[in-house]
Amino acid sequence: MQTTMMGVKNDNMHAAVEPQRLRDKKVKELVSEKRRLVEVPYTATLAHTMNALVANQVVAMPVAAPPGHWIGAGGSMILESDKHTGSVRKHYIGMITMLDILAHIAGDNPDDSGDHSNMEQRMAVPVSSVIGHCLESLSLWTLNPSTSIMDCMEVFSKGIHRALVPLDSSMENVSGVELVESASSYRMLTQMDLMRFLKGHESDLKHVLDRTLNDLGALVEPIFGVTDHTKVIDAIKSMRAGSLNAVPIVESFNAATEDHSQLVNGKGRKLIGTFSATDLRGCPVSHLQSWLTASVMEYTRSLLSVSANMAGSSPRELVTSCAESPLAEVVDKVVVNHVHRVWVVDSDGRLEGLVSLTDIIRVIRTSLLE
Repeated sequence: MQTTMMGVKNDNMHAAVEPQRLRDKKVKELVSEKRRLVEVPYTATLAHTMNALVANQVVAMPVAAPPGHWIGAGGSMILESDKHTGSVRKHYIGMITMLDILAHIAGDNPDDSGDHSNMEQRMAVPVSSVIGHCLESLSLWTLNPSTSIMDCMEVFSKGIHRALVPLDSSMENVSGVELVESASSYRMLTQMDLMRFLKGHESDLKHVLDRTLNDLGALVEPIFGVTDHTKVIDAIKSMRAGSLNAVPIVESFNAATEDHSQLVNGKGRKLIGTFSATDLRGCPVSHLQSWLTASVMEYTRSLLSVSANMAGSSPRELVTSCAESPLAEVVDKVVVNHVHRVWVVDSDGRLEGLVSLTDIIRVIRTSLLE
């Protein structure tokens, strides 16, 4: 039997070549220990939403609204209903990410006037008005609890970062991605959850984990980044335009003549840092206005250091690897450091490419099917 849903193909012919232990695993086993879903109502302000992201240490969360008043993200209908009566309680209308919030803040190029009331006004708008600033917030995906790990890997290998998993799906006979789903509660499954699971099954994956990034074709290039002279506001706008949650910070060739407001091809340039939407969660809202016109290096060196010292930890270090590194080393680095990408550099620290969670999942799945 072969089915296709929203571009996700399930082919049972592949089952015979999968390692037995992986083949027997289902998505429900990955979410069984996960905490209750963190969400915000559609009426929540951006300030409240940002606080919720920080307090729960998540990078995205679904937005819930009353049923019948919204068209779901991507045309999906993901509903929460009463387990006993079946009556619909809420409708998930989209996903809000830190990049959505930052894109809204940076949208009209504020000057460095230090007008905090202006920032307060921006952060007072309802979260429902911001959904769609970035493409990812317009996509809501669900994975049936009975979906196999291999089919889950196929979904995440296409660049889908997270999916809702209903705990009591009404569609037990279907696996893969759903257009319509109703359940009494959901859990969030992310690419990082899948990576932790795969790391826990290293013995099943030794044949692929021992191979190098080059050999597996895991490197992605060209790799676009920002220079050390790029302003925070320009970096945010560039990331929004490119649907990028993080970019490498590279040395500029010529500080005086180079255009620092646009993304640059970072290949061959010295890697000196990472600018991530996630890292801006640690910046107090009252300080965001003044930091928008600072350079990305000023921000990462100053504010992140302050935030890290307050938390009793050191600032996040650059996570890098080389093209001849075994995949096992990269998997270990992303899981231990909780990063969603590893920059690939040469012996002089110059960028050669990157490997994201999407790329890792893709090459592991491909290897399992060969």
